[in-house]
Amino acid sequence: MNTLEYAPRDLIGYGEHTPDPQWPNGAKIAISLVVNYEEGSELAPDNGDFKTETGCNEMGPGLVPMKNQRDVNMESIYEYGSRSGVWRIFRLFTEKGVPSTAYACGQAFEKNPAVAKAFFEKGHGLASHGYRWVDRSQWSDAEEAEEIRKSIHAIKNTSGAFPSGLYWGHIESEGGARSRGLVAKVFKEEGIPLKYYSDDYSDDLPHWVPYPGGKPDEGLLIVPYSLDCNDFKFHTSTHFQTGEEFATYLIATFDELYREGLAGSPKMMSIGLHCRVIGKPGRIGGLRKFIEHAQKHEGVWFAKREEIADHWAKVHPYKP
Repeated sequence: MNTLEYAPRDLIGYGEHTPDPQWPNGAKIAISLVVNYEEGSELAPDNGDFKTETGCNEMGPGLVPMKNQRDVNMESIYEYGSRSGVWRIFRLFTEKGVPSTAYACGQAFEKNPAVAKAFFEKGHGLASHGYRWVDRSQWSDAEEAEEIRKSIHAIKNTSGAFPSGLYWGHIESEGGARSRGLVAKVFKEEGIPLKYYSDDYSDDLPHWVPYPGGKPDEGLLIVPYSLDCNDFKFHTSTHFQTGEEFATYLIATFDELYREGLAGSPKMMSIGLHCRVIGKPGRIGGLRKFIEHAQKHEGVWFAKREEIADHWAKVHPYKP
């Protein structure tokens, strides 16, 4: 059996000559739009927490949490994402005819099942983002496994479909090294295919690792995510100020990767989005500008992460 332990570092990867992904219809680039749906699952007294949320909000970094009381302003910042921002994002995706993948917190879906159903019914992909959007550093293995299990079934019960992949996030968590093995183990115990895992930022293409706890001939596909092409940087010390700045960076990334694709080395591009961030009217125009720029080019594949995973598994199957 494969070990559950996180693999040693790989500083080599594919090397100078990357494999040809053979994207469908000869596409020169695959684009994955990811919507992190977290609103309602963050730290808050009504979720049983003794302190309040401080992350990814309009008040910026360095905010001190309140303890043993509600932070109603922070609550309303998050509520904007679930009440308004998510529907603005859906309208843009429908207008442009592009799919996305939801990194969905199970509790957030439970608190707004209409959004859960909309992701599925509008043809977007589903991945687990845990049951709650909180730091898991102090959890036991059993507690983390139960959170994974709860997230899987909450997503199924609210949207109508099981998640096909998982992204935990909270990159500062001390639980990061153990999580991949626990995720793989729980999905297998539940009899649900884990088509990909995305807590990884190491490449511009998917790659395989041995399936944690699986048979020697089983692999787990890593579909890397992105923290640079990510709207959370509107709320960091090195941040985007405007939607135009966000578009400029996305377009620069696209242009370089598209150029590589034309030269015979296609890649993928992940874009991280949050409903309370890019869903603001002053920012979403930057995302629209990027999508329109990409759609002016031939050979651009906007894909759900599950589609990317399925394609890669078919064209480049796991080889122990």
